[in-house]
Amino acid sequence: MPRTTTVECPGCPPIRALTFDILGLVKVIEARDKQVGVPKVVERWGDPDPSRCVLAASINDSKSNPLLAVARKNGLVEVLSSLNGDLHASINNIIHADSCPEDDQIVGLHMFKNQRLELSSRSCILLTCTMKGHASMRSIEVAESQKGSSSSHSPTTWNVCGAGSIACSKVDDSEKYALFGGKGVEVNVWDLDACTKMWNAKSPAKNSLGIFTPTWFTAATFLNKDDHRKIVAGTNNHQVRLYDISAQRRPVISFDFRESPIKAVAEDPDGNTVYIGTGSGDLASVDMRTGKLLGCFLGKCAGSIRSLARHPNFPVLASCGLDSYLRIWDVKSRQLLCAVFLKQHLSNVVFDSNFDNEEVAASTELPQHREENLLVVDEEQEEAVPAKRKKSKEHKASKKGKSKKKSKKLEDDEVDVS
Repeated sequence: MPRTTTVECPGCPPIRALTFDILGLVKVIEARDKQVGVPKVVERWGDPDPSRCVLAASINDSKSNPLLAVARKNGLVEVLSSLNGDLHASINNIIHADSCPEDDQIVGLHMFKNQRLELSSRSCILLTCTMKGHASMRSIEVAESQKGSSSSHSPTTWNVCGAGSIACSKVDDSEKYALFGGKGVEVNVWDLDACTKMWNAKSPAKNSLGIFTPTWFTAATFLNKDDHRKIVAGTNNHQVRLYDISAQRRPVISFDFRESPIKAVAEDPDGNTVYIGTGSGDLASVDMRTGKLLGCFLGKCAGSIRSLARHPNFPVLASCGLDSYLRIWDVKSRQLLCAVFLKQHLSNVVFDSNFDNEEVAASTELPQHREENLLVVDEEQEEAVPAKRKKSKEHKASKKGKSKKKSKKLEDDEVDVS
């Protein structure tokens, strides 16, 4: 069973998170208690298979038809139900017949929440981007059964880079613009309606020693949900940069954070704060208006942080990575609320914002009775051990009594002889 560790804190609010690991498993973690909730693993979807490693994930947590999209290592993109994990659609993302999925893996995946085309209610639109820069946008008919699944429209494909490799991508809240960046690829913004590039960043100037820093972006996001012009990007050279499309092509603000590559970046709903996770397990929040470090989160992760997710309704932040722990943090105090051990290296985490915290009384009481029974068994076992020890002590005491009697008899015999 997964291990759960907690610290002294008010507890987690009612949340529901989905984690994805390198064996292709999807695990559902829920905290249902309103006062002091401890997240627990309630479901596990799929069978362990390294070829089905989850590379990217996106959720559409609408109330009417919640869906979950998962991109796997073998080139498949699956559409699941975010409620029970049923498979509704599965497509192959291989664009060229002679290409291998492992040579051109999917690095970016987004499921559109708004209907961009005049499609039926049982369809969804997916945007994928591979390491070599092959981006595609397609609509998929979501079948009611697990067997029926087919693409209703031919995908729209284009290349987002001529050289280098893509490492990160992000779609803004209006779902009209997308950014891409990677190794040897400067951050660029595309208009998804016309599939055209509308802005491209420019490399920073050389430093005072005349040294040029190679381009290598590892994480990026839009700073404000209502404004696609401001972008925050993290580099492999532990730099955090703020770009303003309307101002200039070079960074407006740039600063170094620790000495490890920036592996994950997440924006806050306030439109000013971002959360940064590094390859050495450091996690911090930064005010991007001034580039000031607001503070680091208390406690350090044991491995590289690979994904960050900010809950839209509650002031909590989820982080996961190579240490196999899902950690829930309080964004105000930056304290660790709880950590759940999930056994495998984790690649992504998403929140289900429409999680309904309604529990049946019987379901909540049943685990309590089981825990009480376990405690009773442990107490009986603990009492049985001292009982045996008491017998052994009595046995030793009887031996001591006999030896004392023998010594008294010997003393009496000596007196008689004298």
